[in-house]
Amino acid sequence: MATKIKPALHFSVPDWHRSNYTIATNAERSRDTSHQIRQEGRWLKNETNNLTKWQQHDNTTRLDNRCNDISDWKETLERTRSQLDDEILRLKDEKELCEQALEAKALPLDVANDNLTIRDARRDIDLVDDLVEAELRNEVKVIEGAKRALQQKCAECFEQLCRLEEAREQVCKDLQDKNIALDIDIEQRNLTEDDPEICFHPDSTRTPKGSVTPQEWHEFSRYNKSRAEAEMKASKTLREAVKATIMKTSNDVEAQRLATEYAIRKRIHDMEKAKDEDEWQKATTEEEIAAQQEDIRKLEEAIRAKDKPLKLAMTRLENRTCRPAMELCRDNAQYGLCDEVRQLQSTIETLKDKLLESNQSLKNLQDNLHRINTDLKLKHESLALDNHCMETRGKLTKPLETQTKIQADSSKQAEMA
Repeated sequence: MATKIKPALHFSVPDWHRSNYTIATNAERSRDTSHQIRQEGRWLKNETNNLTKWQQHDNTTRLDNRCNDISDWKETLERTRSQLDDEILRLKDEKELCEQALEAKALPLDVANDNLTIRDARRDIDLVDDLVEAELRNEVKVIEGAKRALQQKCAECFEQLCRLEEAREQVCKDLQDKNIALDIDIEQRNLTEDDPEICFHPDSTRTPKGSVTPQEWHEFSRYNKSRAEAEMKASKTLREAVKATIMKTSNDVEAQRLATEYAIRKRIHDMEKAKDEDEWQKATTEEEIAAQQEDIRKLEEAIRAKDKPLKLAMTRLENRTCRPAMELCRDNAQYGLCDEVRQLQSTIETLKDKLLESNQSLKNLQDNLHRINTDLKLKHESLALDNHCMETRGKLTKPLETQTKIQADSSKQAEMA
């Protein structure tokens, strides 16, 4: 059975021409549009390539500049750290000299206190508040004042060292951060498009927490540098003050030592004069005692020598009373014998009075001799104590070499500074 075919649609010739024209026009328009897009794409590609390269170049330059800024501050901070290290070393040396000077004051103080204790052993009248006592007490006062001044400077050195260490720690922390940042920026500066380490990162344009402005960054390092310089300036001033304190205290202690020893030598001289005077008084008193004892012996002999004449005169008078009657005459012999008896009795009384006076004088001389001997013993003891003080003070001349060495080291450090 035959199939019925649907007849095809037929177009007119103008439709055919119109269709051809439309196809050609659309094709030409598409080509023009494509050409325009291609030109724009090429321009955009070239423009974006140039922009990308220039941006990359600019940021590389910025990284270079940033590395230079960090390097400049790194050098500045390293120089500051080196200066801090030198200043810390100098201040430690000065503090050590101050501690040595403080330790050197222990011996003079012990000697001065020992001298006061030694002189307290003086007895009786020799236990006087003389010039030596005043100078020794003043020496103790001067040494204790010097120790307080040196202790204060040692404490100030310790506090200043703590501040220097703190400033150094801050500089080192800043320097450490600068080194880390410099390594990071140098590494970023050296990165290229061909490095295998580059990759996409999410939200890479975010602002990290704790970010600061360049002004704040510069101000932070400038503050650390300024603080370190201020502490170093304060440390230098303190070192000069410590040096001056060491020299002043040493000079004060030495001047007082000389004044004290001069007073002791003068006191020893006065004591020797007093001792010599006592010895002379003792010798002359002993001579006088010997002479007085001899005179007393002669007076006693003279008194005893009057006994026989008195007995004779009394016996004559008594025997003449036996004359009888008118022979018991008060004649010249009678008067003469009576006068002789009375004269002898008066002479004996006078001699006895003189003997009593002589014995009292002898007792006074002996008492004075006892006092002289006692005082002479005290003078010997006091003189021995003062001489012992001078001997113990001989130890003070040895540390002078140490003090001279301390001052020389201090002056040497000042020249190096």
